[in-house]
Amino acid sequence: MKITEHLEKAQGKTLFSLEVVPPPKGIGIEDLYKNIDPLMEFKPPFIDVTTSREEYIYIDKGNGLMERKITRMRPGTLGICSAIQHKYNVDTVPHVLCGGFSMEETEYLLVDCMYLGIENVMALRGDAMKGQQHFEPTPGGHKNAVDLVHQINNLGRGKYLHDDTICAENTKFCIGVAGYPEKHIEAPSINYDLKWLKQKVEAGADYVVTQMFFDNRKFIEFVTKARAAGITVPIIPGLKPIATKSHLQILPKIFKIDLPEDLISEVEKASDNTAVKQIGIEWTIQQCRELMDFGVPVLHFYSMGKSDNIRRIASELF
Repeated sequence: MKITEHLEKAQGKTLFSLEVVPPPKGIGIEDLYKNIDPLMEFKPPFIDVTTSREEYIYIDKGNGLMERKITRMRPGTLGICSAIQHKYNVDTVPHVLCGGFSMEETEYLLVDCMYLGIENVMALRGDAMKGQQHFEPTPGGHKNAVDLVHQINNLGRGKYLHDDTICAENTKFCIGVAGYPEKHIEAPSINYDLKWLKQKVEAGADYVVTQMFFDNRKFIEFVTKARAAGITVPIIPGLKPIATKSHLQILPKIFKIDLPEDLISEVEKASDNTAVKQIGIEWTIQQCRELMDFGVPVLHFYSMGKSDNIRRIASELF
């Protein structure tokens, strides 16, 4: 079932969903199941599965020289999506990136999604490779998520890259895209960022999932401005409970977000990370209650391989 159909079926009730990360090569899928199992009691209608782009590794050739190779440390997104659907009977949403994929490779991935009965995808530009100052498109690939959404939408309508093959109407994907309540790092302003978001929607995106945030006022302001700009698709808040003191430095650095002063103060006063985790749980519960009152369609949690704190939060809400 498409995400938009799940939202319509909910009839205004806020749903629970989560995002999981594929295990590194050499780690079995059972570890991922241990993360998902405790959360299934909250009946997520869909689970997102992230995709990692390629990265460089250096292999010692034993003669004083190093050989640079390209690898993917967390492959298998579609395999994991299929396994989750089979085990839990829940829809999955694979992330589809511009970075690391040519348009032909993207088409092959989407065809595989059709074969696996995957109707939903999350279209993302992706980050720059390590060592790159700015995002650089893969040769033959898309330079931004707008173009990626166009390709996904066109394929669903029967338009392939290099032939006139016609696919059935039911292969139309439900497409999610990213939104940034505190604006994308590369955007000069929130209004400029919203112009790009609107272009993604006009290209065929069906819903938006936001970057994590810790201040609901920023999310509500973002939604208000998006609606004023003519963006009418569902906007789903992305949430992550803070769990360690190091998150005060890590999260702003990686995700380019601000943390509220009240939250910072509480975390700094905490005696250890057990206390920090409890602060994060209580903060996120309050966030979620306010967001539910605001009428969000889904509370979408970034699990990052951990589910104990998310389970405690969801137990208070669902």
